[in-house]
Amino acid sequence: MEYEVQEERRCGTWGPPRESRPLHVVLGNEACDLDSMVSALALAFYLAKTTETEEVFVPVLNIKRSELPLRGDNIFFLQKIHIPESLLIFRDEIDLHALHQAGQLTLILVDHHVLPKSDSALEETVAEVLDHRPIEQRHCPPCHISVELVGSCATLVTERILQGAPEILDRQTAALLHGTIILDCVNMDLKVGKATPKDSTYVEKLEALFPDLPKRNDIFDSLQKAKFDVSGLTTEQMLRKDQKTICRQGIKVAISAIYMDLEAFLQRSGLIADLHAFCQAHNCDVLVAMTIFFNTHNEPVRQLAIFCPHAALRMMICGVLECSHSPSLKLTPAPSTHPNLQAYLQGNTQVSRKKLLPLLQEALSAYSDSVKIPSGQPETEGVCREQADKDLDRAGSSLVPGLSQDEEEPPLPPTPMNSLVDECPLDQGLPKLSAEAIFEKCSQISLSQSTAASLSQK
Repeated sequence: MEYEVQEERRCGTWGPPRESRPLHVVLGNEACDLDSMVSALALAFYLAKTTETEEVFVPVLNIKRSELPLRGDNIFFLQKIHIPESLLIFRDEIDLHALHQAGQLTLILVDHHVLPKSDSALEETVAEVLDHRPIEQRHCPPCHISVELVGSCATLVTERILQGAPEILDRQTAALLHGTIILDCVNMDLKVGKATPKDSTYVEKLEALFPDLPKRNDIFDSLQKAKFDVSGLTTEQMLRKDQKTICRQGIKVAISAIYMDLEAFLQRSGLIADLHAFCQAHNCDVLVAMTIFFNTHNEPVRQLAIFCPHAALRMMICGVLECSHSPSLKLTPAPSTHPNLQAYLQGNTQVSRKKLLPLLQEALSAYSDSVKIPSGQPETEGVCREQADKDLDRAGSSLVPGLSQDEEEPPLPPTPMNSLVDECPLDQGLPKLSAEAIFEKCSQISLSQSTAASLSQK
């Protein structure tokens, strides 16, 4: 993938960048799931290949570099397609705000169209949006917006390339797009209903152009296995791998998807200490873990664990979940010897975290009413409700029939920390990459291109 494009032949001769040289950053969502990552890489590749000016297009992965190991499918696919991680640029390595202040930044958003509050100053730099989820009119930036409700944003990127400049498409980029669409659309399974006619059309077009692309079943199974592999992760990493966060009346709840059996999770050494440490590190009052695994019939099994040191708050949340009829979770209490933790078997496997969010919000409101928060106390609901709205609207990529869309998205997500309620990635210190360093990255990519191209033919 030569996403350095025209700069491929220029970067090697660049010294310090010209002060007026703009940088066009193609930015995926904060979940940085496979669809978001591949869409950013492929769209930057297309824009760079088709520009006739001195403009520079750079894909930026919207997470810290240290977060990438939590995304097993991303790492697996990068290695399979022979794209070195060292050539990628992550959010904690580039100061978008400093570039904006210097008048050198234009943003192109893919697989999302709402910037978090911490990036609100960057809204005026957004020049284009390419997304596949319903538009949030309240927060959408005033720019050219291309939105179509398909199964994968990578489908829209594929369409852009094949309609705009099909001759630039190489096998490496085609393989990235092909595998991502198949994963997002659950192997194009019509029974799941995630794939749209357009998704199917562009998978078929990619296969016609590159007949040696992996078989659908093979690439789907391998990506799914990588996605669900949590071996080697600490408890903190497992909780952070696929995390959503909501907040109401100053009460913050983290909801994490855990890809293993609840009984095995509860038996992890030092679990309660790890849960306490996680809540303290993320300023959470409650941690809800929804475990997901598959039985011998390859059917999804869901279980819940509610960890909360505050007994009254924990009882309120458990009561609302147990009594809910719309939807009914069909909860059965499961044995647990851990203090401050209530575990359940969930009979209704169709209730995903996306459907759980409104119930948790209801529980938080009921608890706030019960403790009679004084009027005039600062209201924190606004910022966190914005995140909840994002989570409710976020289209996920269900990996297995029977799982709903939202949970495997790492969505983002299955997702790491969200900057609406956690610290901005740039809070950890000064950025490591300046604009000049980015241009140097382009030079490195150019030098590695011949090797990557030869490998992609194998």
